[in-house]
Amino acid sequence: MELLGMIRGSSNSALLVEVCLEDRSAWAVYKPREGERPLVDFAPGLHRRERAAYLLSEILGWGIVPPTVVREDGPFGVGSLQLFVEHDPLAHYFTLYDGVPGSHGALRRIALFDVVANNADRKGGHVLRGTDGRVWGIDHGLCFAAGYKLRTVVWDFGGDPVPEDLLAALAPLAESVPDELADLLTAPEASALQQRVCRLLERPVLPVDVTGRRVPWPLL
Repeated sequence: MELLGMIRGSSNSALLVEVCLEDRSAWAVYKPREGERPLVDFAPGLHRRERAAYLLSEILGWGIVPPTVVREDGPFGVGSLQLFVEHDPLAHYFTLYDGVPGSHGALRRIALFDVVANNADRKGGHVLRGTDGRVWGIDHGLCFAAGYKLRTVVWDFGGDPVPEDLLAALAPLAESVPDELADLLTAPEASALQQRVCRLLERPVLPVDVTGRRVPWPLL
C-alpha cells in the first residue's frame, strides 16, 4: 500500500493510496482509526462501520457500497480500505435527482439502505456517479447506531412505497443478522438493525422528515 495523498474536505483522515498485488494495482481510500476525531455518540472504530456498510449492501444484493475491507497493516495502522470509484466530481445527489431521472431507482434504493443502516451522515457528496453511470454510496462511518440517528439529504422519496423486490431482500435480516456483519456491531446495534427491518416490513413506506431538521451539515 503506497500513500498518494490526502483527500481534502473529509472530517476524518481519508487518504488516497495505491494497492498492488504482483502486476495488478488499484486506487483505494484508506481511513485509519488513528485519524478519527473523537465523537460523543459513536465509539472509536468507525472503519469497522465502513466495512459493515459494505457487507450490508452485499447481503442485500444492492451493490451500493464499493468493495471495502479492514486492513490491520496500513501505514497508520488499522483502518478501512475502500476501492476508489472513478467518477464525475461534479455529480452528486442533487444533480442526479434533478438532472438524471434514470438514476431515481438507484437513489431510492440508497434512501432505503440509509434507513436500514441508520445513516447519520448522508450528504449529497456521498452519492457518486461512476464513469460507467453506476450510482454509488460512500462514507458510512456514522451508521448502525442503536438509537435513531437518521440524517440524510435523500428525503425526496419520503412517503413512497418500498418496492416488493427490495422488501424481499430485507426479509431474511428480520430473522437473523449474518455473523460476519454482526461481529462488526455491538449486540444492541445488531438488534436495532433487525428492529428497523421489521418496521419496514410491517409498514413498507419510506419515512418522511416531518421536522425538516434531519439533514447533515454541510449538505454536500
